[in-house]
This record gives sequence, structure tokens and C-alpha cells, in this order.
Amino acid sequence: MIRGKGMPINLVLPKPQPKQELFLRDHHKYVIFGGARGGGKSFVVREKAILSCGKYPRFVATIIRREYPELRDNHIKPLTEMLRCGQKDEVATYKKSDKEIVFPNGAVIRFRYCNNETALGKIQGQETDFLFIDEATNFPEEWLKKMYTIVRGTNGYPKRVYMTCNPSGIGMGYIKRLIEGRFEEGESPDDFYFIKSLLTDNQALMKSDPEYIKYLEALPPKLREAWLNGRWDVFEGAFFEDFRTTPDPMKCHEAGITPEQALEQHRWTHVIKPFDIPLGWNIYRSYDFGHSKPFSCAWWCCDTEGVLYRILELYGATKTPNEGVRWTPAEQFEKIAEIEREHPWLRGKKIFGVADPSIWDGSRGIPIIEEAEKRGIYFDKGRNERIAGWMSVHERLRFNDKGFAMMYFFDNCEAIIRTMPLMMYDEHKPEDLDTDLEDHACDEVRYMCMSRPLKTHIVTETNVPMIDPLDQFKKPKAESNIDKFMRR
Repeated sequence: MIRGKGMPINLVLPKPQPKQELFLRDHHKYVIFGGARGGGKSFVVREKAILSCGKYPRFVATIIRREYPELRDNHIKPLTEMLRCGQKDEVATYKKSDKEIVFPNGAVIRFRYCNNETALGKIQGQETDFLFIDEATNFPEEWLKKMYTIVRGTNGYPKRVYMTCNPSGIGMGYIKRLIEGRFEEGESPDDFYFIKSLLTDNQALMKSDPEYIKYLEALPPKLREAWLNGRWDVFEGAFFEDFRTTPDPMKCHEAGITPEQALEQHRWTHVIKPFDIPLGWNIYRSYDFGHSKPFSCAWWCCDTEGVLYRILELYGATKTPNEGVRWTPAEQFEKIAEIEREHPWLRGKKIFGVADPSIWDGSRGIPIIEEAEKRGIYFDKGRNERIAGWMSVHERLRFNDKGFAMMYFFDNCEAIIRTMPLMMYDEHKPEDLDTDLEDHACDEVRYMCMSRPLKTHIVTETNVPMIDPLDQFKKPKAESNIDKFMRR
């Protein structure tokens, strides 16, 4: 029971799931909850904040997210609705200017976002009894430890830090260490407790959105293990572990063929021998700008089933790894235009281009794209969603059960063949690759894959008469590119 204005008001809260109930009852100083997508983290933060404020007069609970829109959508809006703020029978009052919900007993839920050092400094000047850091892995370890210092006071109430998390983000390494029990000097093991909550522990979401688990199950293996199963140890090692430069000997043995035969058949490998490009196949160009770092331009063809082949590349690097040749944009596009005029695979062809979106930026002078267009080199602006882009690359690299992929690389494309196996996971953004590495060719591969997403083709069928003795209207069943790929 919580007292509202006037008479006491019974506020009925949704029943927590079993893992959420563990969170609500736990008394450790630092409670870490979650570990996967859809585990009901934000919900249990809101419920714990309400229960605490209803129990303790003049209690202070602080909820922190990295960005304000996340804070507003995940906590401010749901809590003001739950507490009927602004209505005649409101349980508590929302003060918009202060970003606080104030209860009749003087207890307060504060909403704060922390996206830079200035915001962090303002937060450090406050005091709170319970601190809820939602999506804690989005914050650096140093910021988290500074946030802990606001949990203080002399009112005799318990002082706790509650953190929710997924295996991702800049603070993942720190939270992973705590979860694994690898404590450092000054950290007491008795202070910390981890409650693992998966999507399957959140039956309310499973029931209301049954498609969500299908989305998680369809992710590439490492993302699926992290986001669905709560694995914290999968983002280690090679980023493109699914990329093969030679046929997989074990798979060849299982298929009853030699590696040489697999190479001829384009099975269980992504690197293949060049072949003459059939007439009618579309030609594409992908480009990532660089100057002190390498630039990368590649040409592709696409077969009738939607399979991409990287057939040629121009890579602007010296013999020193990750060092650019420092060509001007004009020099780069002059060379690209020359290749397209003279190379037999490209000469006279209509070429569709996709490029690094930064070349449209004119804030520091003439946009680089203008230098390209002066020479008849045209591009569409590439989509720069990094995580979705890498998922698109992984999807094309995936072999079907017969060993065929949806993307191949001619063996003359030395830059991508050399650099793709070198890519590693970013320790601060585990779903992403480490951008300090020589990732330029991989970036333009990402632009290319995002420009040609794998999707089902929608085909409108002509009405077929009931009587058709000559089978004039009979047509084979329409297939998507994915259907064709999976039966090859």
C-alpha cells in the first residue's frame, strides 16, 4: 500500500517473474542482473524503485541511463503511467523540470542520464540510497566507479547499487570480471551478486512477443550466444571466424570430395579462382576513403541467384601495414576511372557504386564525392549501421549444408584476403570489430552487403484458369534467392 494524496491508495504492480523476484529480494551491496536480451531488466528496476519509495519515507532512488531518450522511453514514461502521475488519483507527482517523481511520503525517484564527463560531474554531486544503473555495460569502468560514490547518506536506510546489463558495450570487460568472480584489491566478493536472466526467464515477453526469440535465434552464432543465451566469453578472437581462404578439409571429406574439387566447385571456401564474367551480370563498385590510412575500392559482379563475387580491387596502401599511399581524392578517382576504361571485365559496363557516406561531408571544404563525379564515377551513399552491416556480411559468408556461400572473393583480391582474417573483436564494443585495425577493405565489403541485402523476392502470380489442358498458364513455383542458395 502506498499513500497518495488524501486516502491510502492500493497500487497493484505486475507480478514479477522468478528471476525478477530474486532481484527484488536480494540484499547484496552490488546486484548485477540480466546478461541477455529480453530478460525483463528495465521492468524490475522500475518495480524495485516503486517498492523502495513506498516503504521508506524520504528515500531517494536514482535511475541512470546513458542517453535521455532511453531514460524517457524505458523509465520516465512507464513509471509516470504506473503511478498515474497527473491524474486525480495519482500515487505520486512527476516534476518535469527536475526529472523526479515525488511520493507523498517525501520519497523520490530521480532520473538522470550520463553521456559525457560534464553530466557525470553533476551526478557525482548528489546523494542517493539506491542507485540503478540500467544497461551498465554502456558506461566505462571509471564512470561506473565514480557513480558508486553517490550511494551514501546518514538516514540509516540500506545503500545499494543495482546494475542491469547485456554482454556488450564499453564496460563489458569490467562487468564480465565481476560476474566471473575475478575481484581486485578493494573489492569484497561478499558485496557482489549476479542474477542471470534470459529471454526464456521472461515468460511475459515470450507470451506477448513470441517472434522476438525467432529474431534472436536467427542472429550470427556469436551474437546469438551472447544475446539469447547470455554468453560473456564469445567475443574473443577473430571477428570473421567464418571466413575461409581454402576449402575446409573436414567438410570436403564428409562430402566425399577433395579440397581441389571443392575449390573448382566453389564449396567450403570463400576464395576462388577468377572466371570470365558472363554477359548480363551486373557490375558493382564499393569504396572506402582513406589518405594517411589506406583507401579501398573493389569491383563486384552478381549472378542471377544474388551471389556476390569480388572480382577486382584497388587498395591504396604502402608496404607498411595500415599505412596509406596519401593519394589525393583526385588521384584516387583518376586511377579508378582508368581501370574502368581499360579492364576487360569493366570496360563499357554500367557500374553501380556504393561508398563510405563520409565522402558527402562538405563541412571541411568541397565534398570528396564531387571529385568522383567530375570523372564520371558515381556512388550511392552507403548505409553505415555497423552492427547490422557486419551481420549482413556474416550472413553472406555462411555456407549452406552443401558448402555454398552467398559471397566469394577472386584470389587476385589480395588486400581483403590478407586483412579480413586479421580483424578482431573490439573489447569495448564486442559486437563490432576493432576499428584501430586495418579494416578499410572490410568496411567497403560491409557497404556492398548492405546495398544488396539478402531478402525474399515477392512475385505476383497471374490468375490461372481452372481448365488449362495445354498447361499454357502453368509456371514453376517462384523462388527467393535464399531458397535457391539453400538448395544448391
